[in-house]
Amino acid sequence: MDDQEMKRRTKQFALRVVRLVESLPEGRTAGVIGRELLRSGTSVGANYRAACRAKSTADFISKMGTVEEEADESLYWMELLVEAGIVKSEKLDSLMKEADEPLAITVASINTAKRRTKR
Repeated sequence: MDDQEMKRRTKQFALRVVRLVESLPEGRTAGVIGRELLRSGTSVGANYRAACRAKSTADFISKMGTVEEEADESLYWMELLVEAGIVKSEKLDSLMKEADEPLAITVASINTAKRRTKR
């Protein structure tokens, strides 16, 4: 997947998170989890864009580390929504898969960059 495709996918992920959070039921728990998911889910794409503008390999690795953390955190909040019974798992399956794929790509990119710096 090239940079443009990853940018497109992470933005689409953010938009899907926004729609999900807007559809959550009223309530304190859903509100707290929703705010956290909104923050981490929209941060994935923003931090990926920042990584694309990295000034060095170390900067790239650092910024991609943030992408990894935010994608993983988004998965955590979605898991909580399901396990707390707030959202049915079927509603989140594809969104969770969409978070998992960039997460795997990000980890692979970080590992590749680290290997290159060791040479």
